[in-house]
Amino acid sequence: MSASPLAARTRAVLFDLDGTLIDSAPDLAGACNEMRIERGLAPLPFPELRRMVGSGARGMVGVAFGVVPGGDGYEALRDEFLARYEARMTRETRVFEAMVPVLAWLAAERIPWGIVTNKATRFAAPLVAWLGLAEQAATLVCGDTVAHAKPHPAPLLEAAARLRLAPGECAYVGDDRRDVDAGRAAAMRTVVATWGYLGAGDAPEAWGADHLIDQPDELQGLIGGRPAGDPHRG
Repeated sequence: MSASPLAARTRAVLFDLDGTLIDSAPDLAGACNEMRIERGLAPLPFPELRRMVGSGARGMVGVAFGVVPGGDGYEALRDEFLARYEARMTRETRVFEAMVPVLAWLAAERIPWGIVTNKATRFAAPLVAWLGLAEQAATLVCGDTVAHAKPHPAPLLEAAARLRLAPGECAYVGDDRRDVDAGRAAAMRTVVATWGYLGAGDAPEAWGADHLIDQPDELQGLIGGRPAGDPHRG
C-alpha cells in the first residue's frame, strides 16, 4: 500500500505497549513458568508463551494451565499470575531497541506520540515511568482509564481528545487484531507491528490494517519527513 495516505493525515502516533513499544514477554513468561515450576510442572518454551502475551492474564493462564475465565480455579491462578508479574515486571522488560531512534525521530519532528494499552494502570504507569517513557509520551491511556478497553474505540478516542486532535489525524500502531479493530472503529489509520506478539489467531494480513511494517523505522516512511540524523533535516 502507498505510504501517502498515512503521511498526509498523521499529526500524532499512538502505540500499543506490550509487543509494540516494549518487549515485556520475558517477564510475563517468567511469571507463568514460576507458577508451573512451583507446582512441579516443566516450564513452557518461551515462544509458546510469547505469542499469548497480547491476550493478557487470560491468555497466559490459559496457555500455562489450560484454564479459561469461568473455569475452576481460574480467578486464583489469574490473581497469582498478576502478583508474580508485578513483583518482577522490570526484571527483563525493555523498550525494543529499534524503537528508540524512532521515538527520537518523532521528538525531532515535533510529532507527539502516546501509549494506549489494555494493561491496567497498576502495571502500566510504573513500568512506563521505569523505562523512561513517561516524560516522553504525550499521553498514557490504560485498560482501566475509561469504561471500555480495546477492541472498543473508547481508549483511542480518549487519547485523541487528550492530544486535542481529531481521531483521523492519529495513527495507531499495534501487534494484535484488537488494536486494528479499535483503531478502525475510532477512524484512525492503523499499522501492524509484525515484530510483536501477534497472538494465536489468523494472520495479520487478514486484520484489515492500513499498513503492516516489519521494522520500527518503516514508520518514518509512512508518516513522512527525513530520517533522524539526516544533516539536511530542517
